[in-house]
Amino acid sequence: MKAPEQVIKDVMEQVTRRNPNEPEFHQAVWEVLESLTPVIEKHPEFVEAGILERIVEPERQIVFRVPWVDDNGRVHVNRGFRVQFNSAIGPYKGGLRFHPSVNLGIIKFLGFEQTFKNSLTGLPIGGGKGGSDFDPKGKSEYEIMRFCQSFMTELYRYVGADVDVPAGDIGVGAREVGYMYGMYKKLTTLYHGVFTGKGISYGGSLGRREATGYGLLYFVEEMLKDYGESIKGKTAVISGSGNVAIYAAEKAQQLGALVVAMSDSNGYIYDPDGIKLDTIKQIKEVERKRIKEYRNYHPSAQYHEGSKGIWTVKCDLALPCATQNEIDEESAKILVANGVMAVGEGANMPSTPEAIKVFQDNKVLFTPAKASNAGGVATSALEMTQNSMRLSWTFEEVDAKLKDIMVRIYRQTSKVAKDYGFEGDLVRGANIAGFLKVADAMMAQGIV
Repeated sequence: MKAPEQVIKDVMEQVTRRNPNEPEFHQAVWEVLESLTPVIEKHPEFVEAGILERIVEPERQIVFRVPWVDDNGRVHVNRGFRVQFNSAIGPYKGGLRFHPSVNLGIIKFLGFEQTFKNSLTGLPIGGGKGGSDFDPKGKSEYEIMRFCQSFMTELYRYVGADVDVPAGDIGVGAREVGYMYGMYKKLTTLYHGVFTGKGISYGGSLGRREATGYGLLYFVEEMLKDYGESIKGKTAVISGSGNVAIYAAEKAQQLGALVVAMSDSNGYIYDPDGIKLDTIKQIKEVERKRIKEYRNYHPSAQYHEGSKGIWTVKCDLALPCATQNEIDEESAKILVANGVMAVGEGANMPSTPEAIKVFQDNKVLFTPAKASNAGGVATSALEMTQNSMRLSWTFEEVDAKLKDIMVRIYRQTSKVAKDYGFEGDLVRGANIAGFLKVADAMMAQGIV
């Protein structure tokens, strides 16, 4: 048999050759594969069964056109995607992203990450992701509704409660999920849990909106405990001002942190007295405006153009909750120079490989997204359970289950890292732990 390093190199070369011009997908695959050398040494049967070659190839990729009509009667055509990446441990599960940056490579990277994230939850859900290059910003309610309905007239053929269960992501909140679910129900006459992140009145779960942000803080809290630290009294900077960022800030404040900065794609707000979260919610969830409006409510706060600058703000905890690769090597070095203690990833792959190396070389505690970002999908799986049982749990019940899952994920990733000789390296721990469950299931199910 080839040396494990050569096996991994060959698989990576195949990935880049078959998937040209998809740097985010290449990055996500390499970040997992480079962790697996000791696993391949211990399990040569994975090589013989072609597990690596199969696990980097999506089971199904669906690309389709989405025509819709704006309020002026003009026809637009966007492109829709759904990548059903791996169903070894359950039906495909992963969000839909509506953003101009969406392309097939982005969706593949997200679906690949989702496979291992879902594995880490311990729940029976496989990995998938989807979306469109449609931009909801600046669109009217009716334009968004017409787009969502058109999107669903194609996607409905490929999803179902026991097949593929989408949810929200960037650009897709409860409003968009509601429009898509309504069209799915009309087309299929089925009233079941084909979506998560639904409204409470039609099968949604209490706690789902808060889950990704809360889960991130539960994970970080558990990690800090291992090092004799706590969130209380720490200064935190949180990028983004969407669902994940808002509820990460809320839980951070509840746990005693001072959150001093948040951002959107245009710039960031710095409030040394602490971000007033009610104002952020009003601006982002009610008014749907830019974060610079914060100064209209709190003139003493500072607004700076350019979202990257948020990482120049001195903090103990840096929580990237916006988008992929938002912290590069330069920003990581600035954070380290300013004394950051821990970085907790709330977005999907928000740190570049170079940035992660800077953090690890400088002994900064670091939580990888596929572990610390798993609270949202974990609670989506809890929503699926409630739908199947035709009941609804209280917020407190869901939140308690979420915290238990996140603590368990931290303990698992920490233990696996130590078992494989990488004590304290949660990146490798998460990659190996997530991979092993999927690989074992694929081995048991044969070459399919």
